[in-house]
Amino acid sequence: MSTLLAVDRVSLTLSGHAVLSDVSLAVEPGRIVTIVGPNGAGKSTLVKVALGLLAPDAGKVRRAPGLLVGYVPQRLTVEPALPLSVRRFLAMAAPKADLAAMNTALARVGAGHVLAQQVPELSGGELQRVMLARALLRRPHLLVLDEPVGGVDMAGQAELYDLIANLAHADGSGVLMVSHDLHVVMAATDEVVCLNRHVCCAGHPEAVSRHPEYLALFGPKVAASLAVYTHVHDHAHLPDGTVGEIPHQHGPDCRHG
Repeated sequence: MSTLLAVDRVSLTLSGHAVLSDVSLAVEPGRIVTIVGPNGAGKSTLVKVALGLLAPDAGKVRRAPGLLVGYVPQRLTVEPALPLSVRRFLAMAAPKADLAAMNTALARVGAGHVLAQQVPELSGGELQRVMLARALLRRPHLLVLDEPVGGVDMAGQAELYDLIANLAHADGSGVLMVSHDLHVVMAATDEVVCLNRHVCCAGHPEAVSRHPEYLALFGPKVAASLAVYTHVHDHAHLPDGTVGEIPHQHGPDCRHG
């Protein structure tokens, strides 16, 4: 499977307001693309368009044939009095998954101890891991994560982003992620798309963090904090599952949309 998801020059107007304007991005297997931007920038709307939940006014969205998507929503609200165990919660998403598959998915996300617990009793970090396990049960080609570390402390956020990156690379799946935790997520992404209804800039994290439009949107103080967490992949995950070297690049790429 080549390109998993391609958003091509998408525009959308809702209630008379331009929410997205000429937005493009693509997600490849084994690659993590993170959408960043201020509140109201259209990040969650773009995800809905990518998933086919909203139809764009212009442009196209192309999904690979037979694409399986695992989705982790921005937030999950469960009535505290509702009797809902983690096991039942997982079974609702993947009715064909047996107990062994559930235990494996939970173990992969570091939450193997919560199967019998009630969902409303989970900590913020545990709930996010359970929702990630729930998405993994589908064995997706593409993970779509909308603010996947909500309700998690700073140390937990870094762990979750590292976990997401490790899972994606191990499975060869692509990831499309929305995040406002810029100073943490930079270390776990291959490409950043800076969105403010249109694509301000996009490319490698280090290049985006120095781009004039990014600096204008977030300010130099925030951008400076990102440099601490940026990294460079020194390997590639090949289609056959093996790891190969990436030829040396003379500089990060940043394209202006």
